[in-house]
Amino acid sequence: MYILDEPSIGLHPRDTARLIGILQRLKAVGNTVIVVEHEEEVMMAADQIIDIGPRAGIFGGEIVFQGKHKDLLKSKSITAQYLTNRLQIPIPEKRRKLTNKIVIKGARENNLKNVDVSIPLNGLVCITGVSGSGKSTLVKQILYPALLKALGKSSNKTGDFDGLSGDLKRLAEVEMIDQNPIGRSSRSNPATYVKAFDFIRELFAKQQLAKIRGLKAGFFSYNVPGGRCEVCKGDGEITISMQFMADVQLQCEECKGKRYTQETLEVEYHGKNINDVLNLSIDEAIVFFDGKIGLEQKVVERIKPLSELGLGYLTLGQSSSTLSGGEAQRIKLASFLTIGQKNPAPTLFIFDEPTTGLHFHDIDKLIIGFNELIKLGHSILVIEHNMEVIKCADWIIDIGLEGGVNGGNVVFEGTPEDLAKDKKSYTSKYLKEKLEVKKMVKG
Repeated sequence: MYILDEPSIGLHPRDTARLIGILQRLKAVGNTVIVVEHEEEVMMAADQIIDIGPRAGIFGGEIVFQGKHKDLLKSKSITAQYLTNRLQIPIPEKRRKLTNKIVIKGARENNLKNVDVSIPLNGLVCITGVSGSGKSTLVKQILYPALLKALGKSSNKTGDFDGLSGDLKRLAEVEMIDQNPIGRSSRSNPATYVKAFDFIRELFAKQQLAKIRGLKAGFFSYNVPGGRCEVCKGDGEITISMQFMADVQLQCEECKGKRYTQETLEVEYHGKNINDVLNLSIDEAIVFFDGKIGLEQKVVERIKPLSELGLGYLTLGQSSSTLSGGEAQRIKLASFLTIGQKNPAPTLFIFDEPTTGLHFHDIDKLIIGFNELIKLGHSILVIEHNMEVIKCADWIIDIGLEGGVNGGNVVFEGTPEDLAKDKKSYTSKYLKEKLEVKKMVKG
């Protein structure tokens, strides 16, 4: 039995077809292949599909459907609705006209063939191409470090290229939004990352019992000594180191996983202690704090973008170690949406395959987040293989034609509609199918 967790991650649709061929060969010689996957082509190739939902987190965990692909299409599951175009990620009615740009001259790091590339600003730009074509080299080893250097943010070495020019004065910042965890400690969580936890702690410090006992906001933190459980240091669990095996996590006997001392848990706000509040889902927390002014309003302002990006099922205090790469990226995006509304310093946000681990429904929310950042005056650059995102781009830069030594050339630069007409690009064939679906649905 082979169990694969999202094997299509990082693969261009052309390479996904090759992956499916390998999986079918494994099956043909008597093996069992189980795949956790969101890719439509992999679903179509499956002999049986088990759809779990109906939604995510606390709103999921049920078997919504089990059976053949053709029968899934008749079901009411969210997956089926996207596969049959009853639900769709909308293609923009108009592409943005992008006039400002950054120009990379003579990029020749790794397999890049001395290429010149213009990257438009103030829109959604996608870098596409088959796996190994040179996309990451262009963005991560040349553009990102070169921009940091130009903005005076870093002096790190860049990849081999001739120079950076264009409308650099139009940018104040550059941010790489990767899939690394949102914090170094297991105590990091969505509430701390979007700075909502600061206001929640202040709320508890204002309660009558806290005032009588002289408890300040810092007392309700589990990152510093005070009100946290000192046996587990606010983790809620104890790690038992096993010399020749993986470490084992056990619930803390002292606090029973609640992370705080009994004295801290006796302070309540509207009938809930600090542990109860941290165990609320983000959607539940919005309802719990909404309609109030002051600190409560600030909490809602900080966590609402998380809900709007489809993360309402996460709990406020959910450990960063339990979050997927895609969830971590969207939490980072949400933090910029809250900050960006008050501090619209024009920023280029770079995302590396943000659709990793995302269902169609999540991708829809992700694109809404991208558009919100663009409305605030920012620019989005995405390295991506997912056609749902690529079809929504204002501008596409396709690198290739192949991977490795046969890659590293700029195959195409332009709008999705123009790329769909291109005969050379591997991306054009798959993009054309997505754009034609729109015409069929409209018709």
